[in-house]
Amino acid sequence: MSKKKSVFVFAKAQVSAFTGGLLDYTVMILCTELLHIHYTISIAIGGIIGAVLNFSVNRYWTFTDNKASKSPVGFQLVKFVFVVAGSIVLKSSGTYLFTNWLKLDYKITRIMVDIIVSLGFNYVLQKYWVFRKPQVKELQQQN
Repeated sequence: MSKKKSVFVFAKAQVSAFTGGLLDYTVMILCTELLHIHYTISIAIGGIIGAVLNFSVNRYWTFTDNKASKSPVGFQLVKFVFVVAGSIVLKSSGTYLFTNWLKLDYKITRIMVDIIVSLGFNYVLQKYWVFRKPQVKELQQQN
């Protein structure tokens, strides 16, 4: 993949992550502030809801050059669930630790942790594992 295309895919992935993240963050705030659920649990609830949007956008828009939509959805979904589970654990525990150590509001530390997890964990695993371009042999086996 050319450098220009790679930058474009990265930008699309960030739009997808921002959209899913915005939904995730909103759900977290609503669950915590209105329903009085502890923010670490609210992060999990928001993460699951945001992940549904993120998976759909990534499969059918972000990684179209990787032929993501031609790969079996079930296999991608299983891998994506592992990434989301890891992401939720990192976000919940990271937000909890930063909130307690830095004595900042959970809404602020959540954004800090989200940036780190999004770029250093989610993007890398989604691009190179979940939505990676199938090898020629894999495509031939599907046909």
